[in-house]
Parts: sequence; structure tokens; C-alpha cells
Amino acid sequence: MTLETVAILTDFVLIFSLSIGIVFLFHKLRIVPIVGYLVTGVIIGPSVIGLVKDQTMIELFAEIGVILLLFTIGIEFSLQELIRSRRTIVMGGGMQVLLTIVVVTLIALAAGQSMGIAIFLGFLVSMSSTAIVLRILSERAEMESPNGRVTISILIFQDLGIILMVLLVPLLAGTAGTSSSAMIFSILKALAIVLLLIVAGRFIVPTVLYHIVRTQNRELFLLGMIVICLGTATLTSMAGLSLAIGAFIIGLIISESEFSHQALSEILPLRDVFNSLFFISIGMLLDLGFVLDNFSIILYVVIIIILIKFMLTMITTVVLKYPIHTAFLVGLSLAQIGEFSFVLSLIGIQHGLLNNDIYQVFLASAILTMIATPFMIQMGPRIEDFITRHGKESDHIRKETIGSKIEKHVVIAGYGINGRNLSSVLSAVKIPFVVVEMNPEIVISEKRKGLPIFYGDASKEDILKLTNISKAKILVVAICDAAHTRMMVKNARKLNPGIYIITRIRYVSELEELYELGADEVIPAEFETSIEIFSRVLSRYLIPKEEIQKNVERVRKDGYEMIRDIYHRPRSLDDLGHHLTNIELETFRVMGGSIADGKTLAELNLRKQWGFTVLAIQRGNDVLNNPDGEDKLLEDDIVVLMGNRERLHDVSSVFAAS
Repeated sequence: MTLETVAILTDFVLIFSLSIGIVFLFHKLRIVPIVGYLVTGVIIGPSVIGLVKDQTMIELFAEIGVILLLFTIGIEFSLQELIRSRRTIVMGGGMQVLLTIVVVTLIALAAGQSMGIAIFLGFLVSMSSTAIVLRILSERAEMESPNGRVTISILIFQDLGIILMVLLVPLLAGTAGTSSSAMIFSILKALAIVLLLIVAGRFIVPTVLYHIVRTQNRELFLLGMIVICLGTATLTSMAGLSLAIGAFIIGLIISESEFSHQALSEILPLRDVFNSLFFISIGMLLDLGFVLDNFSIILYVVIIIILIKFMLTMITTVVLKYPIHTAFLVGLSLAQIGEFSFVLSLIGIQHGLLNNDIYQVFLASAILTMIATPFMIQMGPRIEDFITRHGKESDHIRKETIGSKIEKHVVIAGYGINGRNLSSVLSAVKIPFVVVEMNPEIVISEKRKGLPIFYGDASKEDILKLTNISKAKILVVAICDAAHTRMMVKNARKLNPGIYIITRIRYVSELEELYELGADEVIPAEFETSIEIFSRVLSRYLIPKEEIQKNVERVRKDGYEMIRDIYHRPRSLDDLGHHLTNIELETFRVMGGSIADGKTLAELNLRKQWGFTVLAIQRGNDVLNNPDGEDKLLEDDIVVLMGNRERLHDVSSVFAAS
């Protein structure tokens, strides 16, 4: 082993050893690893302690990391999802990027930069960090929240827009004298290569992968994916594009194949290792001495960047007809410079668009905005809540009302899968309800179908009042945003102390606070998922359905009793069954032609024959409590029974249609 090889290995050992310590520390501080890698690069770089001797090798591996990063981002995207969200992606993302480029260009021109450099700086600032923002949104379970959906849509447009920006870099550099016709020819050649990649990705790559998969050789599949990734990157580089763009395009195409999930799982470990080297190499490029000498200028630039991106993203989100508080959260999420800007900046240096001073200011500003991002997103809901409490809801929200006549209805907050299924069932059984949804496209679409739905944020008191919450019987919170769920429960309980509140959550750990805020039923998704899993397992072993159902009921009973015992004190008769051994409260609808139809309670003699007592009868909007033996049951009556849990199935036959 040569001394040169030992030196390279020593560099890598030092890099990864220091990275482990810094990333571990940042993990404790709840800062994403990318920031830790950047800080590692700054520390080991030539401007601080200069540990790394061979930076060329590091940059080579870093380039591979960028290729793999864009390849996996392409795979994680879905072309079908892009088509479904095209309005938000194209209109929202396009407006945000265009506004940012225009504003930054004007500022750069005012500062004395040329048009080409000014536009290029607009390109750099318009990009936000997909890796950081998606990581934080995922950890906070906000991917499906309104602000999460808008944020992701804008990020998708930015990631796709980088392709056009890379194509335009030579043209921008050509403003200094390069032939415009030559630049146009280069763009056409690059577009032809992209088209060739799309065709190959659609018709050739899936066939190749199919034959590789048939060998059932994992190593061969991994090698095949690496060849496809690096090969397309090389092809696009030869066409004048960056290496990473080809990887992104082919990854996007593979995302629609049946091999996408396996490809992603195989590539991820390699991507994470090489990707860390990319961010470390970026940090190594930062001249800390320059930063300290020009700290006031850099701090000023950082503040300007955050304010510009925050305000313009807010404006974009409001134009998409989302409320101010959603726009506020989206603005904070995207108020940083992204990793693609680093890739673009290196291309800009190659074409002479950035000198060292501008590049160092950009690099320091980008790193500082990235470091600030986790803290801004974390503080966002608190700041937004403070502003909301001391201000008024946005004037652009259409103030609709469902009228004062509706009562004893169900208020459904959120029209995702849960809200959609619930509203469908309520419509079928003719129970009045109203839906509150924050996605304007869904509201417009469903309202045309006659659904009682309107646009608004049900965590706000004003919006809850529009649902006539004071006369509602039940509130169902069917969203996955933990912060807004808590606010809905709190405000609904305040406006209607007697309302029954049912809410869903992701994790059992979130139960306690919701019960303390006033929720009556909290359904943890992970608990119900576990039940569905063991049901499917038992089914594959041909266990009878009756036995599976008994186990389901037993697990639910034990699980929810444990949850109530820990977090929830009984509020009403509904919980009586949980405190008396083997006692169950149940409701049955009297079906036409059933044994109970047209008979009095005395004739049925439910207590003697089945061990059940009738507590109440609901007929339309009227409720008869403590009925006597002469009361007759009619078709569509709802009967509330209390009795032996083990005989529930037997007594149900009395009310079923014969």
C-alpha cells in the first residue's frame, strides 16, 4: 500500500470520525444531519484546521453523491402524483420561483452586477432544500398537512426547474460575449438528449431491469442500478448538462416502474455515504476568514434572503387560496437556499458567472439559512398561533355558513380518506353533517357534487362557529396534523362543552394531551394498524373469521380500556360498559320485517330471553329514555341496549331483517 493510498484512507477516517461526533451532537439539538456535514466540512477545511490533504478525491466522491441524491429524489417522486397536483406544482411552484428570480435579479442589478450574474443569483436563491425540508416534515408528521402539501409541491417544481436553469447557465454566461446561436444549439442538443433519456427510460430500462430481476441476484440488481444511474449522468454531461440532471430524469422515469421501491432501498445506503461527502466538500470550500472579515455583510444577506423567500412564498400560497397561517408555515419552511443551489453554483463557477467573493458570500449565506431552517420550522406553529390569537383571520377566506337550522349534526374536519368514508356512510344513513377542508381544489370539486363542504381551518374558532358547532352532536377530527388537531379539540370543547369529540392520531404517545384538552375518543393509527396486521396473519393461517373477530374485539377492549385507564376518566353512560364486568352498551336499528318490528318491549321480553335492558329508543330526532313495556318498536327506530357482551350476536337477530 502506497503512502498516497494511506493518506487518502486517513483523510476518510478523519472525515467520518468527526462527522459522527458532530452529527450526533446535532441530533441531540434536533438539527438535521445535512447541517452537521456542512459544519464538519468547515472545521476540517483549509480555512480552519486543514485536516484533509487530498481534496480532489473528496470532490470526486462528492460528485457521485450528488448523482445518487438526484437519482433517489427522482425515484421518490411519482409522475402520477405530479399530474394530480399539477395546479399547485405549476402555479404555486412557478410563481414562487419566478417571483424570487425577479426580485433577486432587481436587487443584484441595483448592487451593480451584470444582467447574466444577476439572473444567475436569482436562480441560486430561488432553490430551497428538498432534503432538509422533507426530512423535517416527515419527522413532524406534516407531509399530508395543508402546509406540507403546498411545500412539497413547490419543492417539486424547484427540483424540476433546475433542469432548465442548468440549460440556461451557458446562455447567461454568453451575455459576456459567447455566441447566442451556439448557446441555442447547445440547448437544443441537451433537450434532444433529455428526450432520448425519456424514451429509453420508458421502453429500454424496464426491459433490462426485468431480465436482471429474473436472475434473483441482488448484487446484479444493485450493479445494474448503479450503471443506469451513472451511465445516464455521463450521457447528459456529454450533452452539456450537469451529471446530476440525467440521474434525476432517469430516477423520475423509474419511479413509475414496479422496480422503484427495490431500487430505492438498494441505492439509499450508498447515497447517504456519498451524499455526506458532498455536503462536507461544500463546507470545506467555505473560507472562514473571509466570513469573519465580512460577517456583517453576510448576516445582512442572510436576513434579506430569508425575508424575500418567506414573503414571496407566503404571497404565492395565499394566491393559491390557502389561509394566512398555512402560508406563514410554508414561507418558513422554504426560507433557505437548497442543496441544488450548490450544484448550480459549481456550474456557474465553471462558466465564470461567480467570482470568489460572491461565491463565498453565497456559500456562507446558504449554510446559515440551512442551519436556521429547523429552528424556524419548529417555532413556526407557535409564532403563527400567537399572531392568530392577536389578529384576525385572512380576509380572503370566504365566510360561508351552513345555516342556523342544522343541529345534532356531525362536523368533519378534513376530507381525506377518513373524512371521505365517514361522509359517505353518514349520507347513506341520513345523518346530517358538514365538512371543513383546507384544500381549495377539493372544496370546489366536492361542492359541485352537492357535498355540504366549505373551505376553512377548523382549528379556528370563527370557522368552527360557521359549522354551528354549538348545536353539533359530534366532532370528528380526520386530519393528521397533530398541532391543528390539538387546537380543534381545545376550541370545540370551549364552544360546545357537551359535544362528543372523536379524533385520530398517529401514535399512542399523543393520547394524553388530547384527552386532557377534552377529546372523548382518540384513535391511534398505529394501534388500529396492529389489529389489521394480526387479522391478516390469522386469515392466512385459515383461522375462522369468528375466532379472528373475537381476538380483534379482545385486543380492542383490552387496549382501549388500558388507554382510558391511563389517560381518561369516564364522562358519561357511554363508558359504563368499561367499568362493569362483561357488560356492553350497543345500539341496533330496527329493520323492516324483523322480529322487533311492530312489537312492544313487553312482547319481546329482551331482558328475560336475552339478558338485555332497553335504555332508550331514538325515533327520528326524538329520544325516549327509560321506555316501559308498552312502548312499541317501529321500523328505523334505534334501540340502545345494555347487557351481556357474549350474547350481542344472538340479540342482534331480533332486529335484523328476516
